[in-house]
Amino acid sequence: MKQLSLPANSPLLSNEFTFGVATASFQIEGGADSRLPCIWDTFCATSGKIADNSNGLIACDHYNNWANDIELIASLGVDAYRLSVSWPRVIKADGSLNPVGVKFYTDILDELARRDIKAFVTLYHWDLPQHLEDKGGWLNRDTTFEYANYVDLISQAFAARVYSYATLNEPFCSSYLGYEIGVHAPGKVGREFGRKAAHHLLLGHGLAMQKLAKNSPNALNGIVLNFTPCYPVSQSEADLKATAFADDYINQWYMRPVMEGKYPDIIEQLPIEQRPDIHPGDMEIIAQPLDYLGVNFYTRLHYQASEHDFYDERPHQGPLTDIGWEIYPQALTELLVSLNEKYTLPPIYITENGAAMKDTIDNGEVNDVDRISYYQQHLTALHNATLQGVRVDGYFAWSLMDNFEWAEGYLKRFGIVYVDYHTQQRTVKASGHAYSNLITSR
Repeated sequence: MKQLSLPANSPLLSNEFTFGVATASFQIEGGADSRLPCIWDTFCATSGKIADNSNGLIACDHYNNWANDIELIASLGVDAYRLSVSWPRVIKADGSLNPVGVKFYTDILDELARRDIKAFVTLYHWDLPQHLEDKGGWLNRDTTFEYANYVDLISQAFAARVYSYATLNEPFCSSYLGYEIGVHAPGKVGREFGRKAAHHLLLGHGLAMQKLAKNSPNALNGIVLNFTPCYPVSQSEADLKATAFADDYINQWYMRPVMEGKYPDIIEQLPIEQRPDIHPGDMEIIAQPLDYLGVNFYTRLHYQASEHDFYDERPHQGPLTDIGWEIYPQALTELLVSLNEKYTLPPIYITENGAAMKDTIDNGEVNDVDRISYYQQHLTALHNATLQGVRVDGYFAWSLMDNFEWAEGYLKRFGIVYVDYHTQQRTVKASGHAYSNLITSR
């Protein structure tokens, strides 16, 4: 079987380094009748939004299979499990805790603790309660305070069970994909929406960090941002300028406020109606000190100058994963080094990295050598970043198992574990075995 390997002196092979697997609530849980509706339920029910017209009502039925799934996680030998909490599962419409939903997660956290698996808990992975969206969602400043209340209550309920909290997963996706170009829930389209939603998400992050500092001071508390490094199609001044703008708009718009309490300078180039509504004190709240930064990385993109806009995004170059994203591991090294040069970084965790591949199961086996190759290249790229002075404390494979892949439905498989959605049978893929062998051989 093809294996994963790293240089013998790699910091990734130390026992202090954290290897884990990651999931998200809406993508795996199901159990929809035991929670309030969320924006993704509504989005899935809207014709033409999901590629295979599916939904998350059952997904991987983790709601009923969680004990077996944790047994599976433990069998891989990982140090940590990154999961997300479904806000509409644990908070009632009146803002109070739902004890049934809370118990679902505390049972999971207690079982992880029993198995000595660190719990990395994401507090918001896109499943906003629909009743809050009905009041404006992340375009409504009040949602930030509803979110802070949720974080306050749930972090108290979880007490000392959580090793690490992430306030938000990928606010770029929530704001830009959800409120600006509309390919994710809630499906709003308009440049006048995206930056406003982003600001309220980031403000929610800051408020949540304050709650976590009070309720969970011994946990590692931070945020998870996704980065898609921007490369110019040429070295012309126009293409370089367009690419720099794209990087500020897509990546630094979320990073700089969190790290430095200010938006990129391009904010001055945006029309007034596209700028966020910033109240006095907001930026100071957003820039709470971080115990760590979660970095999600999958691919890069190319940009060029545009006659009609700030930049033109070009199609992905090959080689491609099954979801159509370029495989270019060097961009991970270059991203981490550039962030380390630009900011005073806290410790980094790679909180998501992985690939959708055209998996087939044959005689109970999934021989996904292409995914093993992807992981090998990216773990090597991560190792190379550490050689250049970047502190990286952990790495999470996305994903533990095949699941509901948002607007792609169940058509794209990211898991290191294969899921038969009809039987809910789990089968560890060759990549899962290779990942397990790397971790347990340290």
